[in-house]
Amino acid sequence: MERNIKEIVSHFSIEGECLDFKKNTTGHINDSYYIDTKSPDHPGYFLQWINSSIFRDVEGLMNNICAVTGHLATKLAENKDLDFKVLEVIPCKDGKNFYLDPDSQYWRLYIFIDNAHGYNVVENIEIAYEGGKAFGLFMSLLVDLPAKGLTDTIPDFHNMEKRLETFYKSLTDDKVNRVKDVAAEIEFVKKRAEQMLSIPALIKSGELPLRITHNDTKFNNIMFDSSDHALCIVDLDTVMPGSILFDFGDSIRTGANTANEDEKDLSKVDINLPIYEAYSRGFLKNTRSTLTEAEINNLAFSARFMTFIIGLRFLTDFLDGDTYFRTSYPDHNQVRTKVQFRLIEAMERNAEKMNAIVIKAIEE
Repeated sequence: MERNIKEIVSHFSIEGECLDFKKNTTGHINDSYYIDTKSPDHPGYFLQWINSSIFRDVEGLMNNICAVTGHLATKLAENKDLDFKVLEVIPCKDGKNFYLDPDSQYWRLYIFIDNAHGYNVVENIEIAYEGGKAFGLFMSLLVDLPAKGLTDTIPDFHNMEKRLETFYKSLTDDKVNRVKDVAAEIEFVKKRAEQMLSIPALIKSGELPLRITHNDTKFNNIMFDSSDHALCIVDLDTVMPGSILFDFGDSIRTGANTANEDEKDLSKVDINLPIYEAYSRGFLKNTRSTLTEAEINNLAFSARFMTFIIGLRFLTDFLDGDTYFRTSYPDHNQVRTKVQFRLIEAMERNAEKMNAIVIKAIEE
Protein backbone atom coordinates (compact mmCIF):
# COMPACT_ATOMS: atom_id res chain seq x y z
CA MET A 1 0.00 0.00 0.00
CA GLU A 2 1.36 3.38 -1.00
CA ARG A 3 1.31 5.82 1.89
CA ASN A 4 1.43 9.60 1.94
CA ILE A 5 3.81 9.92 4.88
CA LYS A 6 3.95 13.71 4.88
CA GLU A 7 0.15 13.94 4.96
CA ILE A 8 -0.01 11.44 7.84
CA VAL A 9 2.58 13.40 9.85
CA SER A 10 0.59 16.60 9.34
CA HIS A 11 -2.07 15.26 11.72
CA PHE A 12 0.38 15.20 14.66
CA SER A 13 1.36 18.16 16.86
CA ILE A 14 4.97 18.48 15.72
CA GLU A 15 7.48 21.30 15.64
CA GLY A 16 8.06 22.42 12.06
CA GLU A 17 6.94 20.15 9.21
CA CYS A 18 7.97 16.88 7.62
CA LEU A 19 10.40 17.77 4.83
CA ASP A 20 11.83 14.32 4.30
CA PHE A 21 11.47 10.74 5.59
CA LYS A 22 13.30 7.43 5.47
CA LYS A 23 11.85 3.96 5.99
CA ASN A 24 13.30 1.66 8.66
CA THR A 25 12.91 -2.05 7.82
CA THR A 26 14.33 -3.83 10.87
CA GLY A 27 11.08 -4.70 12.69
CA HIS A 28 9.09 -7.95 12.34
CA ILE A 29 5.63 -6.42 12.83
CA ASN A 30 5.28 -2.64 12.36
CA ASP A 31 6.56 -0.31 9.62
CA SER A 32 8.68 2.62 10.82
CA TYR A 33 9.90 5.89 9.31
CA TYR A 34 12.40 8.51 10.41
CA ILE A 35 10.81 11.93 9.95
CA ASP A 36 13.22 14.78 9.21
CA THR A 37 12.09 18.34 9.87
CA LYS A 38 15.49 19.70 8.77
CA SER A 39 15.79 21.58 12.06
CA PRO A 40 19.28 21.72 13.63
CA ASP A 41 17.62 22.13 17.05
CA HIS A 42 15.38 19.06 16.82
CA PRO A 43 16.34 15.38 16.40
CA GLY A 44 13.25 14.63 14.29
CA TYR A 45 10.48 12.12 14.83
CA PHE A 46 9.88 8.39 14.58
CA LEU A 47 6.61 7.47 12.83
CA GLN A 48 5.17 3.97 13.07
CA TRP A 49 2.35 2.22 11.29
CA ILE A 50 0.72 -0.04 13.89
CA ASN A 51 -0.15 -3.51 12.62
CA SER A 52 -3.76 -3.78 13.79
CA SER A 53 -4.09 -7.34 12.50
CA ILE A 54 -1.61 -8.27 15.28
CA PHE A 55 -2.57 -5.59 17.81
CA ARG A 56 -6.36 -5.68 17.70
CA ASP A 57 -6.93 -3.11 20.45
CA VAL A 58 -4.81 -0.16 19.29
CA GLU A 59 -6.48 2.26 21.68
CA GLY A 60 -5.70 -0.03 24.62
CA LEU A 61 -2.15 -0.51 23.37
CA MET A 62 -1.53 3.23 23.10
CA ASN A 63 -3.12 3.86 26.49
CA ASN A 64 -0.71 1.28 27.97
CA ILE A 65 2.26 3.01 26.36
CA CYS A 66 1.18 6.43 27.56
CA ALA A 67 0.52 5.18 31.11
CA VAL A 68 3.94 3.53 31.30
CA THR A 69 5.93 6.32 29.63
CA GLY A 70 4.15 8.92 31.76
CA HIS A 71 4.96 7.02 34.94
CA LEU A 72 8.58 6.55 33.89
CA ALA A 73 8.93 10.23 32.99
CA THR A 74 7.64 11.22 36.43
CA LYS A 75 10.03 8.84 38.19
CA LEU A 76 13.00 10.03 36.15
CA ALA A 77 12.11 13.67 36.88
CA GLU A 78 12.10 12.84 40.59
CA ASN A 79 15.46 11.06 40.34
CA LYS A 80 17.75 13.44 38.48
CA ASP A 81 20.75 11.18 39.09
CA LEU A 82 19.29 8.49 36.81
CA ASP A 83 20.87 8.96 33.38
CA PHE A 84 18.05 7.41 31.39
CA LYS A 85 15.46 8.42 28.79
CA VAL A 86 11.87 7.43 28.12
CA LEU A 87 10.00 7.37 24.82
CA GLU A 88 7.89 10.49 24.30
CA VAL A 89 4.58 10.04 22.49
CA ILE A 90 3.53 12.98 20.29
CA PRO A 91 -0.26 13.49 20.32
CA CYS A 92 -2.37 14.25 17.30
CA LYS A 93 -3.87 17.68 16.78
CA ASP A 94 -7.23 16.29 17.95
CA GLY A 95 -5.64 15.19 21.25
CA LYS A 96 -5.60 11.46 20.56
CA ASN A 97 -2.42 9.45 21.04
CA PHE A 98 -2.74 7.80 17.60
CA TYR A 99 -3.98 8.72 14.13
CA LEU A 100 -6.51 6.62 12.22
CA ASP A 101 -6.19 7.40 8.52
CA PRO A 102 -8.98 7.21 5.87
CA ASP A 103 -7.89 3.64 5.02
CA SER A 104 -8.45 2.57 8.66
CA GLN A 105 -4.69 2.30 9.27
CA TYR A 106 -3.27 3.30 12.66
CA TRP A 107 -0.22 5.52 13.20
CA ARG A 108 1.76 6.89 16.14
CA LEU A 109 4.64 9.31 16.49
CA TYR A 110 7.56 9.52 18.93
CA ILE A 111 10.42 11.96 19.42
CA PHE A 112 13.39 10.40 17.63
CA ILE A 113 16.22 9.35 19.95
CA ASP A 114 19.26 10.91 18.31
CA ASN A 115 22.76 9.39 18.22
CA ALA A 116 21.56 6.04 19.56
CA HIS A 117 22.10 2.49 18.39
CA GLY A 118 21.18 -1.07 19.34
CA TYR A 119 22.78 -4.52 19.21
CA ASN A 120 21.55 -7.78 17.69
CA VAL A 121 24.56 -9.67 19.05
CA VAL A 122 26.18 -8.57 22.33
CA GLU A 123 29.92 -8.76 21.94
CA ASN A 124 31.25 -7.83 25.40
CA ILE A 125 30.33 -8.02 29.05
CA GLU A 126 30.23 -4.24 29.51
CA ILE A 127 27.34 -3.95 27.07
CA ALA A 128 25.61 -6.95 28.67
CA TYR A 129 25.90 -5.41 32.14
CA GLU A 130 24.52 -2.08 30.87
CA GLY A 131 21.63 -3.88 29.20
CA GLY A 132 20.81 -5.79 32.36
CA LYS A 133 20.78 -2.61 34.40
CA ALA A 134 18.54 -0.92 31.82
CA PHE A 135 15.81 -3.56 31.80
CA GLY A 136 16.15 -3.95 35.56
CA LEU A 137 15.70 -0.21 36.03
CA PHE A 138 12.74 -0.17 33.63
CA MET A 139 10.94 -2.78 35.72
CA SER A 140 11.94 -1.39 39.10
CA LEU A 141 10.55 2.05 38.20
CA LEU A 142 7.23 0.46 37.25
CA VAL A 143 6.87 -1.66 40.39
CA ASP A 144 4.36 0.76 41.97
CA LEU A 145 2.17 1.11 38.85
CA PRO A 146 -0.69 -1.44 39.18
CA ALA A 147 -0.47 -4.14 36.53
CA LYS A 148 -4.24 -4.65 36.52
CA GLY A 149 -4.68 -1.18 35.05
CA LEU A 150 -3.14 -2.20 31.74
CA THR A 151 -4.70 -3.90 28.72
CA ASP A 152 -3.47 -7.26 27.42
CA THR A 153 -2.31 -6.02 24.03
CA ILE A 154 -1.83 -9.59 22.79
CA PRO A 155 -3.87 -11.95 24.98
CA ASP A 156 -1.97 -15.09 25.99
CA PHE A 157 1.24 -13.73 24.44
CA HIS A 158 3.51 -15.84 26.68
CA ASN A 159 0.87 -18.39 27.67
CA MET A 160 2.69 -21.69 27.14
CA GLU A 161 -0.50 -23.73 27.38
CA LYS A 162 -2.15 -21.74 24.59
CA ARG A 163 1.00 -21.71 22.45
CA LEU A 164 1.27 -25.50 22.69
CA GLU A 165 -2.43 -25.89 21.95
CA THR A 166 -2.07 -23.70 18.84
CA PHE A 167 1.04 -25.62 17.79
CA TYR A 168 -0.68 -29.01 18.00
CA LYS A 169 -3.62 -27.69 15.99
CA SER A 170 -1.24 -26.37 13.30
CA LEU A 171 0.42 -29.77 13.33
CA THR A 172 -2.90 -31.50 12.74
CA ASP A 173 -4.10 -29.04 10.08
CA ASP A 174 -0.80 -28.98 8.15
CA LYS A 175 -2.21 -26.16 5.99
CA VAL A 176 0.75 -25.82 3.64
CA ASN A 177 2.16 -29.37 3.76
CA ARG A 178 5.22 -28.52 5.85
CA VAL A 179 4.96 -31.02 8.72
CA LYS A 180 7.12 -33.45 6.75
CA ASP A 181 9.94 -30.88 6.73
CA VAL A 182 10.23 -30.41 10.51
CA ALA A 183 10.13 -33.86 12.11
CA ALA A 184 13.16 -33.18 14.33
CA GLU A 185 11.75 -29.84 15.53
CA ILE A 186 8.38 -31.43 16.33
CA GLU A 187 10.07 -34.16 18.39
CA PHE A 188 12.09 -31.48 20.22
CA VAL A 189 8.87 -29.74 21.29
CA LYS A 190 7.12 -32.91 22.43
CA LYS A 191 10.11 -33.99 24.54
CA ARG A 192 10.18 -30.72 26.54
CA ALA A 193 6.54 -29.58 26.59
CA GLU A 194 5.68 -30.93 30.06
CA GLN A 195 8.70 -29.30 31.69
CA MET A 196 7.84 -25.95 30.14
CA LEU A 197 4.36 -26.02 31.66
CA SER A 198 5.85 -25.58 35.16
CA ILE A 199 6.00 -21.78 34.76
CA PRO A 200 2.30 -21.25 33.91
CA ALA A 201 1.43 -23.54 36.82
CA LEU A 202 3.34 -21.25 39.21
CA ILE A 203 1.64 -18.17 37.73
CA LYS A 204 -1.79 -19.78 38.15
CA SER A 205 -1.04 -20.64 41.78
CA GLY A 206 0.05 -17.06 42.49
CA GLU A 207 3.59 -18.07 43.45
CA LEU A 208 4.84 -16.02 40.52
CA PRO A 209 3.28 -12.53 40.81
CA LEU A 210 2.00 -10.53 37.86
CA ARG A 211 3.91 -7.30 37.26
CA ILE A 212 4.09 -4.71 34.50
CA THR A 213 6.60 -6.23 32.15
CA HIS A 214 7.95 -5.40 28.70
CA ASN A 215 7.32 -8.91 27.35
CA ASP A 216 9.57 -8.50 24.29
CA THR A 217 13.00 -7.84 25.76
CA LYS A 218 15.12 -8.61 22.74
CA PHE A 219 18.48 -6.99 23.29
CA ASN A 220 17.96 -4.73 20.28
CA ASN A 221 15.10 -3.08 22.19
CA ILE A 222 17.73 -1.33 24.33
CA MET A 223 19.16 1.86 22.83
CA PHE A 224 22.76 2.79 23.67
CA ASP A 225 24.58 6.10 23.29
CA SER A 226 27.95 6.56 21.57
CA SER A 227 29.74 5.51 24.78
CA ASP A 228 27.68 2.30 25.00
CA HIS A 229 25.74 3.53 28.01
CA ALA A 230 22.19 2.12 27.99
CA LEU A 231 19.95 5.05 27.14
CA CYS A 232 16.35 3.93 26.68
CA ILE A 233 14.01 0.94 26.38
CA VAL A 234 11.98 0.94 23.15
CA ASP A 235 9.28 -1.12 21.38
CA LEU A 236 6.62 -0.90 24.08
CA ASP A 237 3.76 -2.54 22.16
CA THR A 238 3.73 -5.57 24.45
CA VAL A 239 4.06 -3.75 27.78
CA MET A 240 1.30 -5.35 29.86
CA PRO A 241 0.80 -7.62 32.89
CA GLY A 242 3.26 -10.52 32.91
CA SER A 243 5.96 -12.33 34.83
CA ILE A 244 9.41 -10.88 35.34
CA LEU A 245 10.66 -14.28 34.13
CA PHE A 246 9.40 -13.42 30.65
CA ASP A 247 11.57 -10.32 30.52
CA PHE A 248 14.73 -11.81 32.00
CA GLY A 249 14.47 -14.96 29.91
CA ASP A 250 13.94 -13.18 26.60
CA SER A 251 16.89 -10.88 27.25
CA ILE A 252 19.14 -13.89 27.71
CA ARG A 253 17.68 -15.56 24.64
CA THR A 254 18.82 -12.65 22.47
CA GLY A 255 21.68 -11.11 24.44
CA ALA A 256 23.61 -14.24 25.37
CA ASN A 257 23.14 -16.05 22.07
CA THR A 258 26.45 -16.17 20.22
CA ALA A 259 24.65 -15.92 16.87
CA ASN A 260 21.89 -13.99 15.13
CA GLU A 261 18.26 -15.07 15.36
CA ASP A 262 18.32 -16.40 11.79
CA GLU A 263 21.86 -17.80 11.59
CA LYS A 264 21.93 -20.76 9.18
CA ASP A 265 25.21 -22.17 10.52
CA LEU A 266 24.05 -23.77 13.77
CA SER A 267 27.64 -24.41 14.88
CA LYS A 268 27.76 -20.70 15.69
CA VAL A 269 24.87 -20.95 18.17
CA ASP A 270 25.79 -21.24 21.85
CA ILE A 271 25.16 -19.64 25.25
CA ASN A 272 27.76 -17.04 26.15
CA LEU A 273 28.12 -17.54 29.91
CA PRO A 274 30.26 -14.43 30.60
CA ILE A 275 27.59 -12.28 28.93
CA TYR A 276 24.84 -14.14 30.78
CA GLU A 277 26.67 -13.48 34.06
CA ALA A 278 27.20 -9.77 33.28
CA TYR A 279 23.55 -9.27 32.28
CA SER A 280 22.36 -11.12 35.40
CA ARG A 281 24.50 -8.90 37.65
CA GLY A 282 23.19 -5.74 36.01
CA PHE A 283 19.57 -6.88 36.06
CA LEU A 284 19.64 -8.05 39.67
CA LYS A 285 21.42 -4.89 40.79
CA ASN A 286 18.17 -3.01 40.10
CA THR A 287 15.58 -5.72 40.86
CA ARG A 288 16.86 -8.02 43.64
CA SER A 289 15.03 -6.15 46.41
CA THR A 290 11.66 -6.64 44.71
CA LEU A 291 11.92 -10.30 43.65
CA THR A 292 10.12 -13.17 45.35
CA GLU A 293 11.76 -16.51 46.17
CA ALA A 294 9.87 -18.25 43.36
CA GLU A 295 11.09 -15.65 40.85
CA ILE A 296 14.70 -16.05 41.96
CA ASN A 297 14.49 -19.85 41.88
CA ASN A 298 13.21 -19.85 38.29
CA LEU A 299 15.25 -16.99 36.87
CA ALA A 300 17.90 -19.16 35.18
CA PHE A 301 15.30 -21.60 33.83
CA SER A 302 13.32 -18.70 32.37
CA ALA A 303 15.98 -18.36 29.66
CA ARG A 304 15.09 -21.84 28.41
CA PHE A 305 11.37 -21.18 28.86
CA MET A 306 11.41 -18.04 26.74
CA THR A 307 13.71 -19.51 24.10
CA PHE A 308 11.33 -22.48 23.84
CA ILE A 309 8.22 -20.33 23.51
CA ILE A 310 9.76 -18.13 20.79
CA GLY A 311 11.05 -21.17 18.94
CA LEU A 312 7.58 -22.70 19.23
CA ARG A 313 6.04 -19.55 17.75
CA PHE A 314 8.49 -19.56 14.83
CA LEU A 315 7.74 -23.24 14.21
CA THR A 316 3.97 -22.74 14.41
CA ASP A 317 4.16 -19.82 11.99
CA PHE A 318 6.23 -21.95 9.61
CA LEU A 319 3.55 -24.68 9.72
CA ASP A 320 0.81 -22.09 9.12
CA GLY A 321 2.52 -20.64 6.04
CA ASP A 322 4.34 -17.63 7.59
CA THR A 323 1.30 -15.53 8.47
CA TYR A 324 2.68 -13.69 11.53
CA PHE A 325 6.40 -12.94 11.37
CA ARG A 326 7.88 -11.07 8.44
CA THR A 327 10.06 -13.46 6.41
CA SER A 328 12.69 -12.94 3.71
CA TYR A 329 12.74 -16.43 2.18
CA PRO A 330 10.55 -19.59 2.25
CA ASP A 331 12.21 -21.43 5.17
CA HIS A 332 13.10 -18.33 7.21
CA ASN A 333 10.90 -19.33 10.16
CA GLN A 334 12.31 -22.86 10.10
CA VAL A 335 15.84 -21.44 10.31
CA ARG A 336 14.77 -19.25 13.24
CA THR A 337 13.26 -22.28 14.97
CA LYS A 338 16.46 -24.30 14.64
CA VAL A 339 18.50 -21.47 16.16
CA GLN A 340 16.21 -21.27 19.21
CA PHE A 341 16.23 -25.01 19.77
CA ARG A 342 20.01 -25.26 19.41
CA LEU A 343 20.33 -22.49 22.01
CA ILE A 344 18.09 -24.43 24.41
CA GLU A 345 20.37 -27.43 24.10
CA ALA A 346 23.33 -25.23 25.05
CA MET A 347 21.42 -23.88 28.06
CA GLU A 348 20.54 -27.41 29.17
CA ARG A 349 24.21 -28.38 29.16
CA ASN A 350 24.99 -25.33 31.30
CA ALA A 351 21.95 -25.37 33.61
CA GLU A 352 23.90 -25.80 36.87
CA LYS A 353 26.32 -23.02 36.00
CA MET A 354 23.46 -20.67 35.07
CA ASN A 355 21.71 -21.28 38.39
CA ALA A 356 24.94 -20.69 40.31
CA ILE A 357 25.48 -17.38 38.51
CA VAL A 358 22.04 -16.11 39.58
CA ILE A 359 22.65 -17.09 43.21
CA LYS A 360 26.01 -15.35 43.24
CA ALA A 361 24.55 -12.18 41.67
CA ILE A 362 21.73 -12.11 44.24
CA GLU A 363 24.26 -12.28 47.07
CA GLU A 364 26.52 -9.49 45.78
